[in-house]
Amino acid sequence: MAYLKLYRDKLRANYHFLDELFKKNDIKWGITTKLLCGHEAYLKEVADLGIGEMHDSRISNLRKIKEIDPDTMTTYIKPPPRDIIESVVKYADASLNTELSTLHALSEEAQKQDKVHKVIIMIEMGDLREGVIRENLIGFYEKVFQLSHIEVLGIGTNLNCMHGVMPDEDKLIQLSLYKQIIELRFNKTIPLVSGGTTVTIPLLLRNQLPSGINHFRVGEALFFGKDLFTDGTIEGMHNDVLELYTQVIEIAEKPKVPSGELGKDPQGRTANIDEEEYGETSYRAILDIGYLDINPDHLINVEEDVKIVDASSDMLILDVGDNKSGYEVGDFIRFRMKYMGALGIMNSDYIDKMVE
Repeated sequence: MAYLKLYRDKLRANYHFLDELFKKNDIKWGITTKLLCGHEAYLKEVADLGIGEMHDSRISNLRKIKEIDPDTMTTYIKPPPRDIIESVVKYADASLNTELSTLHALSEEAQKQDKVHKVIIMIEMGDLREGVIRENLIGFYEKVFQLSHIEVLGIGTNLNCMHGVMPDEDKLIQLSLYKQIIELRFNKTIPLVSGGTTVTIPLLLRNQLPSGINHFRVGEALFFGKDLFTDGTIEGMHNDVLELYTQVIEIAEKPKVPSGELGKDPQGRTANIDEEEYGETSYRAILDIGYLDINPDHLINVEEDVKIVDASSDMLILDVGDNKSGYEVGDFIRFRMKYMGALGIMNSDYIDKMVE
């Protein structure tokens, strides 16, 4: 057995830290909930924070958010696939866009549903994920402003989401300038410059964020308190809103080195043997979780006497030394997780999710 626990008080503490920070700097923000994979109880916990704006990359999750709180503003945070345009207009008040043909389809569908669909146009600023090429920006906006049932809510960018390109003052000043150029060129008002995500928060804390950036989309900082510049925790925030509890299903003293002819393991790897460990033993604990649920590289030890050895599809192997902690079958060993690890756990139907 294994289960994930969300600590409500720590979630709320992180939320209030961020909310006060953004309010102090006149910044609007929304919570990115894609980590939660549509888990209803966890979505309710986020909705109860009172944020009023939630973002997700799956339309089924946005539908659940609307069922929980119809007044919450929802944003679909990637260019919408053509096959779900009807659902995007129905369940997302806004979406992030980069393709004119998709925007035409959104406008036509919004007209059918008697709505005006809001959009944030994403700009390519160097990380080479989604985004309109900057040289094409004026012509792109000229065509978007002609769409009858589209409202341009903002201009935005994503950094550190593909190749690890970090935000800096120059890139974010450029983004703000593009907004001003477009407003002057077309005599339009663009309310939001959505240049902020978790990776941008340290710039705000160091007073290095250009004043034109007035909108953030935040997920990882809320759930992990993560400072992506230092790979540490933002001072004043919790890094343990979510913790994974895994049950010991076997514990025994065993050799440190496998015996017999070595072939490739199920992942196509051949074990590297440390010859100095021949004849040595340690206690090995087997836990009821494996690669099916999480990559061991995405687990962070909480217990000091635990060392992750490896995993198979559904079992995790730990070296617990001489077992000074006295682990027994049935005990639970606790871990924190990196973002991608938590994403895998949330997407696993085999792991129970709890709130405390």
